[in-house]
Amino acid sequence: MTERTIGLALPEYPWDAMAPYLRTASGHPDGVVNLSIGTPVDPTPAVIMRALADAADAPGYPTTHGTPALRQAIVDWFDRRRGVPGLSPEDVMPTVGSKELVAWLPLLLGLGAGDVVVRPAVAYPTYDIGAKLAGAESVAADSLDDLDAATRARVRLVWINSPANPTGMVRTAAELEALVDQARGLGAVVAADECYAELGWGQWDPGRGGEPVPSVLDPRVCKSSTSNLLAVYSLSKQSNVAGYRAAFVAGDCAIMANLINSRKHAGMIVPYPVQEAMRVALGEGSHVQTQKDLYRSRREILIPALEAFGLRIHHSEAGLYLWCTAGEDTWLTISRLAERGILAGPGVFYGAAGSGFVRIALTGSDERIAAAAARLRS
Repeated sequence: MTERTIGLALPEYPWDAMAPYLRTASGHPDGVVNLSIGTPVDPTPAVIMRALADAADAPGYPTTHGTPALRQAIVDWFDRRRGVPGLSPEDVMPTVGSKELVAWLPLLLGLGAGDVVVRPAVAYPTYDIGAKLAGAESVAADSLDDLDAATRARVRLVWINSPANPTGMVRTAAELEALVDQARGLGAVVAADECYAELGWGQWDPGRGGEPVPSVLDPRVCKSSTSNLLAVYSLSKQSNVAGYRAAFVAGDCAIMANLINSRKHAGMIVPYPVQEAMRVALGEGSHVQTQKDLYRSRREILIPALEAFGLRIHHSEAGLYLWCTAGEDTWLTISRLAERGILAGPGVFYGAAGSGFVRIALTGSDERIAAAAARLRS
């Protein structure tokens, strides 16, 4: 009798490989400093918690499309914070965090065998998982020019990640425009994962004289048309609500109508109290600035300490991570950091192009960041 495999043939979850390094780091007399995964550690703002509690009496089913008030808040936020005017509340939708949308979007778009999903050369692994779930092929490339003609003809979805995880790289409006024009020429959908857009540094920090990180829906990029475009955003990091699974997607009206219908059938619904918390969070910007200032101070402590340890910072213009290399094997750097009680993210988790790099998260308390800096300098 032929044995049959039960379940999806997905790769092992990569972070499980960190177990021995966690054991090493945990042996430090002052405890571990975990700067690997990047989960928020600061309290959820009180204004958001109040909104969640006030909406807790929710006996009926919530709407997949989102309440009208939430969708209007998303539209207003895009206009006010992202330089994207004129979106329709019909063309936005809350999602159960951004990771589930990244993982299921190829399937929801109807992709399958023979179709190609393009993702950045160094990228969040879930882009590949999404292609695999749909039975499509995932190809790593930072430009469609890097693909041969036969592959280019099969491209159906192009993922943009700006600011990028893990590298922190930001694409300019002109670079985004060129990629959108190419993808549209192929009839492909462009999905932009923009979850770190409010956390720009240097030239991308509006509060310090820089400019906002551009969105794929910016009129300079999309020529005032959302055709074939989707922008994905999450409140997890800027509002410390990773536990709420609070995110949303906006863009092409025809694609959005199809996504909403498919998600209704599948029961992919954001709970009503979370929708209310999102609505309030999107309308209250002071907590975002407060959190960003915390991350800025931690970043300014870590950068010189990492450099003193022998690491060079690459990109890292935005987001919650420092993308570093010591010019040696990734796992050697991970091991040397673990010996000092510090956990980092291995660059190899983000594709072959991440070999030799590590990702350092800013998501430690002030005390843990200070402890890491002292250990790096010792």
